[in-house]
Amino acid sequence: MKELMTTEQLLQGLKHYRRIARQDLLRAPETPHPDAFRIHAEARRSVYAALEEQASQGGAQEVIDFAVQTYRTLPFTTGTAEHEHPELKGRENALENFFLMVGLDPKLRREARSARPRLATV
Repeated sequence: MKELMTTEQLLQGLKHYRRIARQDLLRAPETPHPDAFRIHAEARRSVYAALEEQASQGGAQEVIDFAVQTYRTLPFTTGTAEHEHPELKGRENALENFFLMVGLDPKLRREARSARPRLATV
């Protein structure tokens, strides 16, 4: 990452992402898998809300550290059907959107991704 965003910039970007997730909630009934689409959008909104809360309590670096740590705990869902594990996929998508927004170093993102656990099979 070149230069840290201000807390206000972070909050503004997260608010924008929450609006997009809200729009996705409204169009969920029109999708092939409405429940999965709704859960995915709700998961994204909850991640953005958690990141906003972190931003209001600390600086940009603290929010980024929190996001990276959260990302490391998410199990991989790669290779599963599009409508399976919508909660995990929504959280992953939200964090990856956040990383793009803040310009997180790709190397740091790869390191965090490689630390993620495998999806437990039931």
